[in-house]
Amino acid sequence: MQKTLTFLAPFVVAASLALPVAAQDQVKADTVVATVNGTDITVGHMIIARATLPQQYQQLPPDVLFKGILDQLVQQTALAQSFEGDVPPRVALALENERRQLVAGEMIEKAMATEVSAEDLNAAYAETYGSAEPSEEFNASHILVETEEEALAIITEVEGGADFAEVAKEKSTGPSGPGGGNLGWFGPGMMVPEFETAVADLEVGAVSAPVQTQFGWHVIKLEEMRLKDAPPLAEVQAELEAQIRQAKVEKLVDETTAAAQIDQSASEGIDPAILTNIDLLE
Repeated sequence: MQKTLTFLAPFVVAASLALPVAAQDQVKADTVVATVNGTDITVGHMIIARATLPQQYQQLPPDVLFKGILDQLVQQTALAQSFEGDVPPRVALALENERRQLVAGEMIEKAMATEVSAEDLNAAYAETYGSAEPSEEFNASHILVETEEEALAIITEVEGGADFAEVAKEKSTGPSGPGGGNLGWFGPGMMVPEFETAVADLEVGAVSAPVQTQFGWHVIKLEEMRLKDAPPLAEVQAELEAQIRQAKVEKLVDETTAAAQIDQSASEGIDPAILTNIDLLE
């Protein structure tokens, strides 16, 4: 298989390399920075090369990367020019795949970049939150122990007048124990089902029977309950805009694919394991 050529390593410690002095306002993507046997290497080539580097290289200062990237492109160009014979199938196929992916990505980027109209935004908000009933939120405390017997003993102690928070500090094995067992406010889906069901059945101020979950046995006290209305549009606008743009992308993909003349019959009967046969590309 083709091996990746890496030439940047000698330059990552060369922090003293200086960016060439030039009139920066005149530098454009097509500004030529080097030629190799008449083939131009431009600022645009260098920008793309930097953008495709591993993240740890991209974080290096430009003055460290400039000479390294330029030398890499020069070396790659010289090597490519010296290649003789037909381009191996693996290279040709990789170039086709890369071009296909990049051009398709441009279509998706255009769809994602379209402005979201106020009409679409309001419609999405109405669909998501317009008919939603206020949801219940709970503020509860709990004491977590290993056995049901321990939980029953704690209930007896609390019903006998012991302070729930103090018992939690003393006996709860959960991370909320030092804070008196308080879990703060939570809504539907934020707790495991058994715990959530038990909390929903409690009256404010009441203590539950032992509740078993995957974490152990809980004794729960419901401190407060409230109804939470739908969030204002401004609070969820970014989320809704992302959903609208994603829906536009999915529609674009579906419509474009549906309009294309596609015949996949030639793939029938081919063993999927063929994808691991790298030797076919030699």
